[in-house]
Amino acid sequence: MANSNVKNLVKILIGAAWIDGRIQPEERQYLRQIAQAKGLSSDPEIKPWLYELVPVKPTQCYDWVKEYLGEEPSTEDCQNLIQAISGLIYSDGDVGIEEARLLTTLQNISDNSEPEQAKTGNLLKQIQKLYRRWVEIQN
Repeated sequence: MANSNVKNLVKILIGAAWIDGRIQPEERQYLRQIAQAKGLSSDPEIKPWLYELVPVKPTQCYDWVKEYLGEEPSTEDCQNLIQAISGLIYSDGDVGIEEARLLTTLQNISDNSEPEQAKTGNLLKQIQKLYRRWVEIQN
């Protein structure tokens, strides 16, 4: 993954955290760990969003997703993005309406980029993953 792709992914994660209007403490911690791990915590472009000096509007987050995935995203790219965003969203144990909408949008993009018979299997796998993650959070 190129550095600009990593940076775009971190921007999307920050946007996903902001999508419900505020960043939860668990999301804040998750984002800062990711930014630190990717070497972006002091990046001049990322820093204002990461440290909540500037809020991210939902439309901006969706623009970053389009930019990240490109014109014809592969199923794998979509699933990787869904997985990355899911990790953030579930970090606080609460899925907001806007967060669920973002995941649904990504799932729809993913579904449109794969053959029909694979869609059902992947959707079931995704539901199982989400359910397992929810159960883990509850325990």
